[in-house]
Parts: sequence; structure tokens; C-alpha cells
Amino acid sequence: MSDPMRPPASHHRPATASLRSDPRPRASLRTAVVWDVLQDALDRRVKATGRESLDVLDTGGGSGNFAVPVARLGHRVTVVDPSPNALFALERRAAEAGVADRVRGVQGDAHGLFDVVERGGYDVVLCHGVLEYVDDPAEGVRNVVAALRPEGVLSLLAAGLGGAVLARALAGHFKEAKQALEDPEGRWGAGDPVPRRFTAEQLTALVEGAGLRIGAVHGVRVFADLVPGVLVDTEPGALDALLQLEAAAAELPAFRSVATQLHVLGETEGAAEA
Repeated sequence: MSDPMRPPASHHRPATASLRSDPRPRASLRTAVVWDVLQDALDRRVKATGRESLDVLDTGGGSGNFAVPVARLGHRVTVVDPSPNALFALERRAAEAGVADRVRGVQGDAHGLFDVVERGGYDVVLCHGVLEYVDDPAEGVRNVVAALRPEGVLSLLAAGLGGAVLARALAGHFKEAKQALEDPEGRWGAGDPVPRRFTAEQLTALVEGAGLRIGAVHGVRVFADLVPGVLVDTEPGALDALLQLEAAAAELPAFRSVATQLHVLGETEGAAEA
């Protein structure tokens, strides 16, 4: 896969800002890098459009881990998810956060996306944890990109191959680590709960193949899944320090190649030129 990325400018806010916005500190380890990049992208779209409220589509958004915080920033969010239970939890969560009027949940999936939402109707599209499960990742990316307006941004988050290989090896499962490394789908065996994993090059090729420019690529959970939880929970200042380490390593190719997840920010030509 080609990698024509321009040198990525840092899109990070201080990692501690994400921690303050998340009432569950340990959860921030999983979302801090993505949230900082996404919040910056939303801010830039607000400035470019001159509108304080954007239309955001969250495909596979589940119970609203990102949708509700985005709505709290003042944006209108449509969540598409195949699970009725997740959508029920989304409705409750949005109500508790006081943003029920800005969050709409509809049942559907990436394959039949335009059966339930408008084509070309969104400023920002989130596709988090979806590509691992669709039959055709390229078609999945093309579908979510088709939901963007001419000036729009895609936030894509998917399972990383390197992180799975490293995790299996550190757990002493060396044959499974080798299997994941050699398997076309990045699976370590029949019991692997994740159907497919990606390299950064594979994800950027999918995004570029759908007609977008690459704005940034980040590794997510480079260290968080490897550090014993007791250290983070009991050592004073450990959580903040780990958040800062994750932010510092996220854009470095050597570290994102072993991240549990990979985040790609794609931009339409119009958004990239704005």
C-alpha cells in the first residue's frame, strides 16, 4: 500500500484534558488519543463552515461512547448501530447527559447505511470498530465516505495487527503470535474474537481508495493494554503519566505499528483545502 501522507501535524490537546472530560479515568486510556484528534477536527470544521453545530454520523456507535460527548459540544449526532440494546442504552445515556435532543439512534449497519441515513448529509463521520466485522472493508469505507458532504472528515478506528501479535507473544502464546502475523486477516486462531485486523498501511490505502486525503494516523493503546492495571490504579500520578506517554508515542510509526488500535483521519479534498 502506498503511503503518501504529508508529515502529520500534531492534532493533540493535552492528554489530561481528555481525562477531565471522562468521569471514568481508566476509560480515558482507551479514548484519549482518538478523542483529542476528533475534537480538534470538529473545531476545525466549525471554523471552516462558520456553523457552531455540525451534523455528525457515528456508524457502529453503540451506546454513545463518542456520540454523547460530541453532542455535548453542541453538535447533532446520528448513531447507526445494528443492536437494539445498544441503541436503548444510547437513548438513556443521552438523556442523562442532557443531550437527548441532539442525539438520534437508528438501527442499521454500514452495508445498508443509506437505507437509514442521508447520502452526502454529514460534516463528520465516525467509523469506529466497524471494519473488523464487515464482509468487505473497502465497500464499508466507500459507504461511510459517501455519507460525507463535499467538505467533510472521516474518523476511522480499527484493530491493529501489531498490537495483537505483541500481546500474544508477551502472554507466552508464541504460536498464536506467529499465526496472527502470517494470517491474511491477522487472526491468531479459531478462538480469536476479532475477525480481522489491519496495518496502518492497509487502513490508509482503504481511505485513499475511497477518495480521501490522509490527515493523520495515530496508534491507540500502544502501552495501555500492556501495563498492569494495579500500577495505574495505585501509583500516584501514573494515569496522567501514561496518558502523556500514549499521546507522545501515538504519531510515531515505530510505536503505532504495535498499537492495539489504529486511528486514521481522512479528509475530502474540499476539507483539506479549507
